[in-house]
Amino acid sequence: MAKQPHFVLFPFLAQGHMIPMMDIARLLAQRGVVITMITTPLNAPKLDPVIARAGANGLKIKVIQLHFPAAEAGLPDGCENYDMLPSIDDGLKFLQAGKMMQPSVEKVLEELEPSPICLISDFLFPWTTEVASKFKIPRIVFNGMCCFSPVCFNVFGLLQKSDHIPSSNSEYFVLPGLPDKIEMTKLQLIGTVTESPYLQDWIKLQNNIKEAEDAAFGVVCNTFEALEPEYIKVFKKVQRKKVWCIGPVSLSNKDLQDKAVRGNKTAIDEKHVMEWLDLLKPKSALYVCLGSLSKLGTSQLIELGLGLESSNRPFIWVLRELPEQFKNWLEEEKFEEMIKGRGLLIKGWAPQVLILSHGSVGGFLTHCGWNSSLEGISAGLPMVTWPAFADQFCNERLIVNVLEIGVQAGMEIPVLIGQEENMGVPVTQYDIKKAVDKLLDGGEEGEARRNRAKEFGEMARRAVDEGGSSHLSITKLVQDVIAEAEKKSCDTK
Repeated sequence: MAKQPHFVLFPFLAQGHMIPMMDIARLLAQRGVVITMITTPLNAPKLDPVIARAGANGLKIKVIQLHFPAAEAGLPDGCENYDMLPSIDDGLKFLQAGKMMQPSVEKVLEELEPSPICLISDFLFPWTTEVASKFKIPRIVFNGMCCFSPVCFNVFGLLQKSDHIPSSNSEYFVLPGLPDKIEMTKLQLIGTVTESPYLQDWIKLQNNIKEAEDAAFGVVCNTFEALEPEYIKVFKKVQRKKVWCIGPVSLSNKDLQDKAVRGNKTAIDEKHVMEWLDLLKPKSALYVCLGSLSKLGTSQLIELGLGLESSNRPFIWVLRELPEQFKNWLEEEKFEEMIKGRGLLIKGWAPQVLILSHGSVGGFLTHCGWNSSLEGISAGLPMVTWPAFADQFCNERLIVNVLEIGVQAGMEIPVLIGQEENMGVPVTQYDIKKAVDKLLDGGEEGEARRNRAKEFGEMARRAVDEGGSSHLSITKLVQDVIAEAEKKSCDTK
């Protein structure tokens, strides 16, 4: 194939899905692949700084903007990002709006020059398997997860079919046949939609996703071989197709500027954050961020604030959204004055990779979304785990039970999006202080945990370095797609 190969990438329209897909675009472009990314007008500006940086480095990445039919699907006009949804029940409408983009996506593939030879799309766009089939090109699924979590979900699915699970939603049971003893509850494995009147629709969607994945050419995973070797083996066995483990993709951001422009425009000057951290002792600070979708109710936010304050440790706390009552509490209690010099509040988006890689940060309190978990692992940091929904409880088990680099905050029940204020205070300030103390101190056990975390950080860097497992896997992915394109070209002659 003389011409440069051309791949189309279509990330799901949520920050946690777009960021790693942008990293993947850059990694592929570094291998000489021409990249076209599909997104919508509202989401495109979030990609612009990264695209500009990539272009300045001679990488061929362009973005095509398509109309997102929010209103047609019954959503508020302009609701183009999953992070903007008022309730979990609107998630189905959002996914339906995505499906309504199919004719526009097909038109793009028809008109692109040179013709694309591959479509990499998010697992939440199962209909793109049909699109790829129509254009006789392979579809590669980006699932946004590690391999451990889908393996757990697969075991749970088999148990459900054989009726071998407790009837209680909150009773812990062992997931059989795994390399480690993993105990979870039914509710943690099902996620957030058990209370939803749309449960059957969600189940139907999951079936569609599985069928589309079964028909795909392969799956690309943001993980690395040395992190979860046994679970990668099981995942490949279950998939019965090509699997490329190419992570941590966040490590494609080599310099400070790359790390700073990743994601939304930050709500604070990066220089100010770095200077604030420079004044602290090495590995003394805790970085606290519960993700772009996870939200806490006012009473739980207050409890978290009190727990961080009583820990007497330096911390950076990222607050993406502030309920009005919580804003009032911050002002009434003069919380920011109380923590001045020791605590820094970032109200909005933070340069997470930049902060995690600073030498003064010694731990990470995380919602266990896979991007954040892997960014913490890549930075060599132990974590306090506070999952909310989806794959996050499984990721917590990987961090705490398999890798042994985490301490649980104590969150055991999934949070329903839109129902945060009704959750009360599942994790008290005393739980938080205890977990933080255990993480940043914790005697010999704490020292061993920190050493393991540091080792995984070094393994992550080796994986993406030239000759590392993930570096080789990206090259293999490109080679596999080119070979498939050449095979199809021969078949049509």
